[in-house]
Order: sequence, then C-alpha cells, then structure tokens
Amino acid sequence: MGILNVTPDSFSDGGCFVTVEAALRQAVQMQADGAAIIDIGAESTRPGAVPVSAQEELDRLLPVVEAVAREVDVVISVDTSTAEVMREAAARGAGFLNDVRALRRPGAVQAAAATGLPVCLMHMQGEPVSMQQQPHYESVQEEVSAFFDARVAACALAGIGPERLVIDPGFGFGKSLAHNVALLEGLERFAARGMPVLVGLSRKSMLGALLGGAPLDQRLHAGVAAAVIAVMKGAAIVRAHDVKATVDALAVAAAVQKHRRVKELA
Repeated sequence: MGILNVTPDSFSDGGCFVTVEAALRQAVQMQADGAAIIDIGAESTRPGAVPVSAQEELDRLLPVVEAVAREVDVVISVDTSTAEVMREAAARGAGFLNDVRALRRPGAVQAAAATGLPVCLMHMQGEPVSMQQQPHYESVQEEVSAFFDARVAACALAGIGPERLVIDPGFGFGKSLAHNVALLEGLERFAARGMPVLVGLSRKSMLGALLGGAPLDQRLHAGVAAAVIAVMKGAAIVRAHDVKATVDALAVAAAVQKHRRVKELA
C-alpha cells in the first residue's frame, strides 16, 4: 500500500502532492514500483494535527481520487474518518476505507456499511492532537486486542462482517517506543484473529528513536527492516512511502514464506 498524502501538513511528505498533477504522477510511479493499493489521505493525522472540515477534506481528496481512478490500475484506499468523505469517495472509485479512528466518528460506521467496501480499523489511543503526550497502557497487546473486540462487534451490529475487515494496531498512534516494539514483537497475536493485518511503520518516529534520533530522510533501511519483520509475523498489507525498496524486500520475505508453506504441506 503506497502512501499518497494530499495534505499540506503530513509529517513526512506534507505539501509535496497537493496538486492533482503532482499526486497523479506519484500514484503512477508507486504503481510502477509495485504498489497494489494506493492510500490517499486529505486530513493529516500526524502527532499534534488538528481535524479539518469535511468540505476541506472533500475539496482536497475527490479530484485526486477521480484522477487516480481514471488513470492508474490500482485499488484506491481512502484514509478518512468522516462519513461524508467515505460516501463520496466510494462513489468516485475508491475500493477500500482506511480509518485511523476505527469508524468511531458520528455516522462513520453506517456510512462505511452502506458503501459495501472493505474497511481497515486502526487502534489509536486519544486523538492526533494529543495522542503522543502521555500514552499509557497496563498491557498494550491486551488493550489493543480488546479494542478490536469492541470495534468488530460494533461493525457487526452495523452490518459489516469480519470478512470485510482489516485491522491495524496503529504504530505511533498513542504509543511510546516501548509500546510500538511490543506490538511488533507480538504481531502474530493479531494475525491469529483471522482478519488481515495492516501495518504502517514507514518513516515513523519510533524508527528515528531506535536509530538514535535519525531524521526522516535517514529512516529508509529501518523502515524496510520493520516491514519485513511485520510480514514474517503475519502482516498482510504494508503501508509505505518508499514503495520500490519495500516491495523488493518483501519479495525476499515472500519467498521464505512460500518455502515454509511447501515444507509444511510436504
């Protein structure tokens, strides 16, 4: 899953793809580099970010969704928490909904159900504006798992069955470095739930911290390593800025996984 932010203030690439032309060029490049899904976001959810109005999100997002749907042969994911945006994006060619708030905004679960699209439910403690101030858990794995229990149940009540759901533990969303490492180490627990697991580790501050304070432009190798670890532990979708490097690394992981399955069947 390639990341395409059409925002002026995303943590990594804010302002880079705010025009339809620039966004479309990036989408074409990511598809050529091996992305099967392109995740388009028009509301920044970086630490400290504040929400934007539904209209502003629509104005940024819809022209890009329409252009990518017309020109690029990929599944279009829309990174949104807003019911109106979900409905409008689905009508213009989106094929996947990726919600960092796990359909908890007013009307979101009903709107997602009505689209008929698959949905990714992500765990976040708090809201982006304050989520990284003092994240706290008694047991991060237990609490994130319990959160998914509750959200899967809420989706079922709205008519969204587990066959339409993907789960994302939410690396960097209301988690300390220790919490993030614990979630990555225990990712098999989430994969064992029977729903595909999506991970987003690309360029995140946890990688910078692990590298002694490395800036954004020096986190590529750590991000690729984290992606490989996640896939070997059961992740089905990897969300990344650096598509080509990630795809190449995951080709090696896929070969090892295929060999393991062949041995198990022998």
